[in-house]
Amino acid sequence: MAAQQSQGIQTLLEAEKEAAKIVQQARQYRVQKLKDARSEASKEIEAYKKTKEDEFKAFEASHAGTTSSAQTAIDKDTEIKLKEVTDSYNAHKDEVVKKLLDRVVLVTPELHRNLKKQ
Repeated sequence: MAAQQSQGIQTLLEAEKEAAKIVQQARQYRVQKLKDARSEASKEIEAYKKTKEDEFKAFEASHAGTTSSAQTAIDKDTEIKLKEVTDSYNAHKDEVVKKLLDRVVLVTPELHRNLKKQ
């Protein structure tokens, strides 16, 4: 009877070892699947990123000429307006200086408006 119990225990130990092996293999399989999924996702992300970067570079290249022509137009407009301001300055400079000097030099004394009301 002791031999039978010993053999039963031995069978249970072997079954337990076999179950532990199966669990270990399942864990390894799961870990491997996770690694594979991560690497696959990483590849997809890189491919998507490369595609979007290429699209952006194409978009940027197609609109680069527009920017330089717009800049040229703005520069010309700025030059025209600057010339108008300079011409206006030169045309009215003497008048403004004369008016300022008249205001400073030719003072007419008069009572303050609040003093007149009393």
